[in-house]
Amino acid sequence: MKILITGGSGLVGYGLKQIIFDSNSNDNEYIFLSSKDCDLTNLEQTKQMFEKMKPDYVIHLAAFVGGLFRNLNYKVDMYEKNTVINYNVLKCAHDNGVKKVVSCLSTCIFPDKTSYPINEDMLHNGPPHHSNDAYAYSKRMLEVHSKAYREQYGDNFICVIPTNIYGENDNYSLEDGHVIPALIHKCHIAKQNKEPFVVRGTGKPLRQFIYSRDLAKLLLWVLESYNDKESIILSVSEKDEISIKDIATLIAREFNYEHMMEFDSSYSDGQFKKTADNSKLMRLNPDFQFTEIHEGMKQSVQWFINHVDECRKV
Repeated sequence: MKILITGGSGLVGYGLKQIIFDSNSNDNEYIFLSSKDCDLTNLEQTKQMFEKMKPDYVIHLAAFVGGLFRNLNYKVDMYEKNTVINYNVLKCAHDNGVKKVVSCLSTCIFPDKTSYPINEDMLHNGPPHHSNDAYAYSKRMLEVHSKAYREQYGDNFICVIPTNIYGENDNYSLEDGHVIPALIHKCHIAKQNKEPFVVRGTGKPLRQFIYSRDLAKLLLWVLESYNDKESIILSVSEKDEISIKDIATLIAREFNYEHMMEFDSSYSDGQFKKTADNSKLMRLNPDFQFTEIHEGMKQSVQWFINHVDECRKV
């Protein structure tokens, strides 16, 4: 099989590379596509890339993403860029006879006002949280678009819904990065400058975090073995939910800097919780073992320390 991975140079793409290379399996050909290889917001470039690569399968990870503050401040960009990327990828996959497309959504796109835990059937049951509504609606349309291709043409286009992802080779931007990589970078700077490690918000919100290598394993399982037409949540269980305060503490502990932590409650916390139900995943893949958060955090922080000069920070 020839498998095209969009967003191949990002966090999850890097995790996939490690899992694939560690497995020593040469049965498939993997193409890790980055924005340097093809501008997926350009339909003509995307068409040419698909015609040249001729993939059998696609894992669609490419997206314009960011943390809370990018979602609040760049809503037009979040909506338009993601909508165009997703349209171009699905259209070109269909036009080129791709056998299966697995597209990556996010639990942050679920309704704001809902009951918990949220499951796959609740995706469109109300508006998302205002802090990331532009990104959320664009991602919801990816799910709608995939379903439309299934219903009209019989295409095997499905979506997975991972919870918050962390791991090696993330974007460590202090302003636009997701919470874990931004905090890792911030703690590193604080220790260098012998300043307080300041965490924005109260630290009270709860999140489920999935290690990028775990998600990579699950994406390959979905590609090979998941045959349901409906989306599936890829997440640790509800009992593994953890507060931002505890996450920041784990990070500070890896830097031996716990004693210098502070919380700035003048900043918004965003959505307090968005607990996801992983019972469908556990029913279909009951033997899967998730990486413990303290172990994943240790690996993530150490990777950043080893690559601090060349990793992404914008």
